Amino acid sequence: MPHQGKVALVTGGARGIGLGIALKLADSGFTLAISGRRPLEEVQPALDEIRKHSGASIYVQADVSDGSDRARLLLAVEENLGRLDVLVNNAGIAPRVRADILDAREESFDELIATNLKGPYFLTQSVAAWMIRQHANDPQVHRAIINISSVSATVASVNRGDYCISKAGIAMATRLWAVRLAEFGISVYEVRPGIIETDMTAGVREKYDALIEAGLLLEKRWGTPADVGSAVCLLAKGELPYATGSVLNVDGGLTLPRL
Repeated sequence: MPHQGKVALVTGGARGIGLGIALKLADSGFTLAISGRRPLEEVQPALDEIRKHSGASIYVQADVSDGSDRARLLLAVEENLGRLDVLVNNAGIAPRVRADILDAREESFDELIATNLKGPYFLTQSVAAWMIRQHANDPQVHRAIINISSVSATVASVNRGDYCISKAGIAMATRLWAVRLAEFGISVYEVRPGIIETDMTAGVREKYDALIEAGLLLEKRWGTPADVGSAVCLLAKGELPYATGSVLNVDGGLTLPRL
């Protein structure tokens, strides 16, 4: 049976930034579908936490870089929850090895582009088709696609060029989908986190502690997954109207030009 409340799909929603987003959305009344590459038993604690706020939420094991997994993911959402109002393209990976672009290998480039760019791009394509069908039946509902990119979309890091390029691609994909989907009332946004405290950034903790202390940020602290979740929640609930295609920086002032 179709679920009567709003439904959001958060890829990579069982850890880090994705979990912060999922918890904020669940706390705001959304039923969540979260996906990831790990088996259910590994993400059960995260799912249990989400279900404290939104009991009908589900987890689907799926790799967004794989077309058949993407199709299976959306089928599971439709069969279990009956609708989809918000897609949060959050799933992403960092390079296995941070390599200078003079030495970086094609295998790393291919892996990051497949997961960080190709997967979200074509998942958006499939979700957009579903949302367009829903719009025809119920045009008043707010529907949104929210891409989680990074300050690396514009800030060059020569030891992880593949990551930067994948996020720059997401920035353009946001613009493209915003233009194409506006006629169907589907808003498309980009959220750009800065230095966020997650397991992905644990290995560079010391480096960024020193940079933050030295004045890298205007807000002198690490960002949290909850900070990103709050921004996404604002967009998902339609509380930033007349703003499709916008970029929301959640970076403590990192990318604000200063003299």
